Amino acid sequence: MEKEQNQKSKEKKTKLDEDSSVKSSSDNNSKIAKKEIKTEIKEQTPEEKIKHLEDKLTRTLAEMENQRRRFEKEKEDALDYGGFAFAREALNLIDNLERSKQALENDESLKNSEVLKKTLEHFDIITKDLITIFEKNNIKPVDAINKKLDPNLHQAMMEIEDDKKEPGTIIQEIQKGFLIKDRLLRPSLVAVSKKSSEKENKSEENQDKSEVK
Repeated sequence: MEKEQNQKSKEKKTKLDEDSSVKSSSDNNSKIAKKEIKTEIKEQTPEEKIKHLEDKLTRTLAEMENQRRRFEKEKEDALDYGGFAFAREALNLIDNLERSKQALENDESLKNSEVLKKTLEHFDIITKDLITIFEKNNIKPVDAINKKLDPNLHQAMMEIEDDKKEPGTIIQEIQKGFLIKDRLLRPSLVAVSKKSSEKENKSEENQDKSEVK
């Protein structure tokens, strides 16, 4: 019994010695690593320190320049397009004038009268004045009539048969579109030309005949 206790005591002591040795080794490794880091820092020459600071300063200046450019761009956009929503709403004035003009032109009781003629002339003057004011503020109408349909500027609402025009040519403007500088305020609503049904049928027949041959 006494032998067993002595044996256990020896094993316990051996284990403690091993743990102590491992801990001591770990502490030594940590001290060596710290010492190496300190040595590296101490070994950095004045020229290397200056170069490190110059690199850091260069990166900081580059970041500041990028930020300045972003702020300038945001400022320019705010000046150029800050009134975007207001400008789009203001276009309703032109639309309302055009609707009123059409309503008067379709009024049978006013047709061919001097009153209608004078009123329409005043409407045209007001519309031109409004467009002039818009143009002074970089808001310009989109070219549409006789132009080829451009999905970036025009929106086709209907097709009209017209054999004199190439298919896809704008032959009627339903609602005028506008740009503010290079940005679209709203597209032009238009009608585009297409070939007549008779021409289309003849074209298909000719194509079928050529395929048979």
